[in-house]
Amino acid sequence: MVRTQIYLTEDQQKALRRRALNARKKQSELIRQAIDQYLAQPDPQEDRLSRMRQACGMWEHRDDLPDFEALRREFDREFPR
Repeated sequence: MVRTQIYLTEDQQKALRRRALNARKKQSELIRQAIDQYLAQPDPQEDRLSRMRQACGMWEHRDDLPDFEALRREFDREFPR
């Protein structure tokens, strides 16, 4: 294990001490458990990137979509920059 120092508010420290006493565990063990639970959740950034990669090319073989280039030209005519 690696020793790590953290800063807690007084309220956090009191609540952690109380929970450790009730659970008959060390505060450090509760902190490690909380970190493990946090890290077990999917990383929102990695999850977002994964979903974007899965979506890439999903319309590639569809033939029921409009002609986007024509729509863009029409939009540019209607709303010039």
